[in-house]
Formats: sequence, C-alpha cells, structure tokens
Amino acid sequence: MVSSTTYSSTPATWKKDRGLQLRMILTTFSLFAIYIFFLVSITTYFDVGLVGMAGLFGIFSLVQWYFSDTLALRSMRARVVDQTEYPDLHASVTRLAWQANIPVPKIAVAPTKLPNAFATGRSKNHAAVCVTEGLLRLLDEDELEGVIAHELAHIRNQDVTTMTIASFLSTIAFIIVRWGFFFGGMSRNNRGSAPIYAAIAISFAVWIISFLLIKALSRYREFAADRGAAEITQNPAALSSALRKISTGISMLPPEEEFKSQSEMNAFFIIPIRLGFIGKLFSTHPPMEERIERLNELQYNF
Repeated sequence: MVSSTTYSSTPATWKKDRGLQLRMILTTFSLFAIYIFFLVSITTYFDVGLVGMAGLFGIFSLVQWYFSDTLALRSMRARVVDQTEYPDLHASVTRLAWQANIPVPKIAVAPTKLPNAFATGRSKNHAAVCVTEGLLRLLDEDELEGVIAHELAHIRNQDVTTMTIASFLSTIAFIIVRWGFFFGGMSRNNRGSAPIYAAIAISFAVWIISFLLIKALSRYREFAADRGAAEITQNPAALSSALRKISTGISMLPPEEEFKSQSEMNAFFIIPIRLGFIGKLFSTHPPMEERIERLNELQYNF
C-alpha cells in the first residue's frame, strides 16, 4: 500500500509554537522551584535514613528509565518485528524517521485488539515505536503514518527522559506522605511528632501541586508531538482522522480485564483508555477535540 502523503526531499524542521513553548517553560520552572523548596524543607526534618531511602528509589528510577523500552514493550507483550514480517510498517517508520531527522527506532507490534501506539526509550539512539494489531487493522496508510510520526516526535523531543525527571521528586514526596509516620525516630531533634507532621504536610502539598503540574506538562507535550507529526508528514488531517478512529475504536471495545491492565500504559498511548470520570479528570492527554481543533488549524499551513 502506498501512502498518498507527499514528503519533502529534506528532513522536517520544527516550527516553534511560542504559546506552547511558554507554557511548557513556565510549568517546568514551577516544578523546579517547588522541588527546590521541597528538598530544603524536607532535609530540615529527616536525616540520612529517609534520604537514603529516596536515594535507593532514585537508583531504581534510573534503572527503570534506562530499560524503559524493554519494560514498556514487555508490559504490552509486544515483540520487535523485522522487515520480512511487516515490510510496509518498516518502510513507513524508516521514511518518517528520516523526515524527523532521528535514527530508525526498534519497531514492535503488540498482540491486542486495542487500537493504540506508543514510543519509549531513554534516547533517540535507544528508542522503540510500538503499534498494536488492532491499530494496524483500523487505520489506512496515511492515518497510520500520522500516528507513527506523532510517536517519532515524542522520541525526537526526548519526552520519556523529561517526564521521568519531572516525576521523580513527586514520587519521593508521595513516599514520604505514605511512610512518614513510620520515621518519627529519624527526626533531627526531640520535639515530639510535630516535625514529622510538618514534613508530611509539606510533602503532601508538594505531591499534589507537582502532580497537577506534571499532568499539565504531559498534555503540553502531546500538543507538541501532534505538531511535530504535522511537520513530519505535512498532513495534519491524517492524524486528526486517526485520533477520531482510535477514540471510537477504544470506546467500542468490551470492558475486558486485559484492557484494564493495559490502561497502565495510558501515559505512553497516543489516546489513553478512559476509566471513568476520575480517569478523565487526571488524564495525561488533552481532550481529543482540542487536539483535533489544533491540527485543523495547522492544516492551513500545508
């Protein structure tokens, strides 16, 4: 099958969305500021015991990030496929990676009816793009290339690394909230439980604020990846059509246990699996209609 999309003879260049860039910078700066406040405040109340535990968790997070491609693919039971198995898919990813000016990532297919895709990996040179069997059956060639280009934009923007760093101290804050009551003996003074409760209160506030900021940053990065896909393919309409099809396809699937377990990959998926009102409220992705509206606006530029 041959795509109807016309590609440039030179790699794509990212046109800057000043408003989106400003929001991402402000969100990142806010996260940095609150983490500095958190570190200064929490070291006032805890000694090396809790700091050591945070250090161990940091090592675990580093290992998780380093092997992020392997872990993500394994969680979806996906396997890396070669060119003889999926020649059209390989041709599309290779061509689009050239357009995105990044190395060709590993290409994997997940054996599930769920129509979706994701990218993972610690760097441009150690990345993977995974599509599901359900997605391959659902989309036409141009739509599939729009989705692949979106995932390649995530790789080019190094979003896995960015979100791993952004999430780290938020998770540490949550651990302190959850386990702080057990570390009363680690207080640096003997003024009773007040220092512990103060540290827990600070940690709780940091966790809530950083959680909301990280969700906002994640949504901005989805907009950036959509824009990157439009730049790569020069065809925003294909991605907007794919988003509608994927959303409809997900909504028509029966609520099987398999899909509930796969919802753990929502932060990676191009369209998250919706799990009720709370899932929508704290979604890592912006509303689909807003994404499509922005893609439609970009259409006039091509």
